[in-house]
Amino acid sequence: MIFFSDVGIPEKDFEKAMKNHDEILKQIPAIGTAISGIRKNGTKCTQVHMIRDPPREEEFIEVRVAVVGNVDAGKSTLLGVLTHATLDDGRGAARTKLFRHKHEFESGRTSSVGNDILGFGVHGEVVNKPDPHNNKLDWVQIDRDCSKLITFIDLAGHEKYLKTTIFGMTGHNPDYTMLMVGSNMGIIGTTKEHLSLALSLQVPVFIVVTKIDMCPPQVLEETMQNISRLIKSVKKIGVIVRTMDDVISAAANLPSKRVCPIFQVSNVTGTNLDLLKSFMNIIPLRRSLSENDPAHFQIDDVYWVEGVGTVVSGTCLAGVIRLNDVLLLGPNSLGEFNQIPIKSIHRKRMPVSVVRCGQTASFALRKISKREVRKGMVLVDPRSNPTACIQFQADILILHHPTTIRTNYQAMLHIGSVRQTATLVSMGKELLRTGDRDRATFRFIRLPEFIKPGTRMVFREGRTKAVGTVVEVSPQEPTQAKTKQKERVHKQRMLSFLFDFSLGIIIVCLKWCLSCYFSRKPLSTMYDPFSIF
Repeated sequence: MIFFSDVGIPEKDFEKAMKNHDEILKQIPAIGTAISGIRKNGTKCTQVHMIRDPPREEEFIEVRVAVVGNVDAGKSTLLGVLTHATLDDGRGAARTKLFRHKHEFESGRTSSVGNDILGFGVHGEVVNKPDPHNNKLDWVQIDRDCSKLITFIDLAGHEKYLKTTIFGMTGHNPDYTMLMVGSNMGIIGTTKEHLSLALSLQVPVFIVVTKIDMCPPQVLEETMQNISRLIKSVKKIGVIVRTMDDVISAAANLPSKRVCPIFQVSNVTGTNLDLLKSFMNIIPLRRSLSENDPAHFQIDDVYWVEGVGTVVSGTCLAGVIRLNDVLLLGPNSLGEFNQIPIKSIHRKRMPVSVVRCGQTASFALRKISKREVRKGMVLVDPRSNPTACIQFQADILILHHPTTIRTNYQAMLHIGSVRQTATLVSMGKELLRTGDRDRATFRFIRLPEFIKPGTRMVFREGRTKAVGTVVEVSPQEPTQAKTKQKERVHKQRMLSFLFDFSLGIIIVCLKWCLSCYFSRKPLSTMYDPFSIF
């Protein structure tokens, strides 16, 4: 929390006011840190203080920042520099600390959703300390030392990975979006598309201009002018951050979505990186926490861990989830929810006993296999009586479409962590074109899903892009539809069984033929392969 004294306190009373301030903090209790010097305006003084709770086991503020921008804008490099407390060598050494796949090392481009953390202590100091031997971060130690944690969601910049970027923006619920622009390249490629996506999802945006150490002054000036025009076109006020006072003002006004702070940094020389870190330390938590509501956890990834079993990761959207709680997991292919106990909880790789609203975590589940869980499922409190839906209504805005959209149009929908193709069943207008708004009814093609009214959505198909908000959810169709779905599942299981059975017979026959060939014995004297049946 940030405390402002905008009016000012008379200079003769300022010292007494600060003593009262310290006494109040002791009674709360809380810890206050001055983040600006004493500013005098005539006979009055002002100072800005940051106030935080004292450090507690398993408790820290978590703010999620999605990192987007065109390919080669320096996204992964900047995150490597921020999280590992080391500058880049100018050839991308910092970004290699974050890559997860071999082809990412070879191409130098991010293709998956990555997560990196930056921790701050109670007084705003960075607590990330890489191991001096292997230069890796100990996430558990950062969790224990930090009072506030920034989770960076590193998203792909290349156009062919756009669906991964959209899933990262919708499924990971970022508080803010950091749009990266290379000063030497300017606004090119997917930059505008990523900005449009963030604004459509109503996520506040701030811009970081990178590579200013290698950019000629005239090119940098042209890039800044283009950024200024782009920001004005979306009705926002661009503020270039040059001082600590600018940092404080930008952080305080960013949640209002009217201001767009702009940073100019260099990953090689370290220019203005201190301002960017201070900004990360100050920005407030944007989400409203609803801990008294029934628990609601959306799953964005599923794993199988040897010796542990099925593990799911995601975000707690409402309520509180504790160790050994029994929640409902679903919907499955029949639209049903099954009771699942929580075996263990990890938050940022640290074992914890509770997860609260707005926090990300991983759960180990009992008595269920990985194939029974998928992205888009939810874990909810049994008291909420969840129902799956196959059809819903949404208010939509067509951002771009080459021609016209009619009924029966199909597109890929992103609603939270749900990603599935749906059919446009009906709409108010006969045709929809770029820029049109309407209320439309969608129907999922494959599986029922659990969604709530008020959730933001994105749908795309080729060059078509549209956004909207879910306004009404229709419960899943009655028994007849469930019966058809059960028949379909039974048919799929039978086909799978027949395939496995046929494959087994082929393998047995092949082994028998090979043994005949290598033993050089007549077939009549060999063991009958079908005698086992």
